[in-house]
Amino acid sequence: MNPVLSIVQLFFQLYSFAILGRALVSWVQVDPYHPAVRFLHDVTEPVMAPIRNVMPATGMFDFTAIVAMVLVQTAGQLTVALLGMVL
Repeated sequence: MNPVLSIVQLFFQLYSFAILGRALVSWVQVDPYHPAVRFLHDVTEPVMAPIRNVMPATGMFDFTAIVAMVLVQTAGQLTVALLGMVL
């Protein structure tokens, strides 16, 4: 596999892990001002905020992370496939 494709694929995988990390952090009581928690929030909020605005409220469950992970994984696969045709 082309090194560029590997790097792009790694980026999307790491971003998915960041979304998963944020979802896990939301289930436990942690300091919201801890640098690692702030980093996860700052990195994932640009993707999660628009999804949260579009999705209806579902009570105490927030499915934003699931939708975001599906979208990020799909975008990653499409990007790698399209770049694979070009490179």
